[in-house]
Amino acid sequence: MEYRNFGKTTLCVSEIGFGCWAIGGAAFVGKIPIGWGETDDKESRLAIHTAMDAGINFFDTADFYGLGHAETLLGETIGNRSDMVVASKVGQKTLDNEHIEIDYSKKYIIEACEQSLRRLKREAIDFHQLHVARMSHLENGECIEAMQLLQQQGKIRYWGISLITFNPFPESEFFLKTSLGDGFQLVFNLINQRALPIIQQAGKQGYGIIARMPLQFGLLTGKMSAESTFGKDDHRSNRLVPSLLAATDQILREKIQPLANHYNTTLTGLTLSYILSYPEISVVIPGIRKPDQVAGNTEHLVQLSEKDKNYLASLFESDWQPVMEMMEKQG
Repeated sequence: MEYRNFGKTTLCVSEIGFGCWAIGGAAFVGKIPIGWGETDDKESRLAIHTAMDAGINFFDTADFYGLGHAETLLGETIGNRSDMVVASKVGQKTLDNEHIEIDYSKKYIIEACEQSLRRLKREAIDFHQLHVARMSHLENGECIEAMQLLQQQGKIRYWGISLITFNPFPESEFFLKTSLGDGFQLVFNLINQRALPIIQQAGKQGYGIIARMPLQFGLLTGKMSAESTFGKDDHRSNRLVPSLLAATDQILREKIQPLANHYNTTLTGLTLSYILSYPEISVVIPGIRKPDQVAGNTEHLVQLSEKDKNYLASLFESDWQPVMEMMEKQG
């Protein structure tokens, strides 16, 4: 395992991290699935231990994953270990378990952080994030005051924002212009490369960068087809429609698989390697919930030539745009 500095902070993180959304298990808010289907907590704990054995030291979770269950599970497994870096997020909650409510008030963020610390069994959260806060929340200022206060109190070590998927620019620009916070979490993968200008500028300014959704809900593993289906308790059932699956599969087979074969690696290995070819990125967080997924995400990384890196970058404009449009339509 290789390690990178998290921007200008004192955190040193494994270049492959552990995305904890899936270990939150099946969860609903009303009839809306907000998880990845049923999980086995025993298997999830084993996956966490397997990840640590492989050198992974960065775990990204949120208080909304499994409505707190992902944090609880992580706390029960690694607790207050100082050699592990734990990132979490705040800002989303349920209203009577029927509706998703957004709350970036100072009072709520402070209260929610205390609850996260109890579930995580940690004295401080290493990197705490505003969970897709929008400009109205940032301009209001309460969420910023709350994060700064929590940092002063030693309850969080560093903080930043997890940017929205399809238009991350207004909020990132707000942070970059005002030099707020210490890091960004953003979507970056072979299909969705919109955030590349943010990555480049944030890197110049010394921000840590977490690349999320590196495999785009599993689409880039090559293990799905137009016939793939998902349970009603899996949020992908509302997102990965047959036309999207078919279009992705065709591009993977025709444009990506030959390059993976050239490097004698997997599609997963190739896409993670592409993301890591950008030195500004601190850590990539594929979702992990089973022990065998640790090896799949860590053992097939390769060093891409500049020519092949540029080729994969060019596909964003030449091939992936129709897929992006379908993804944006599905949400």
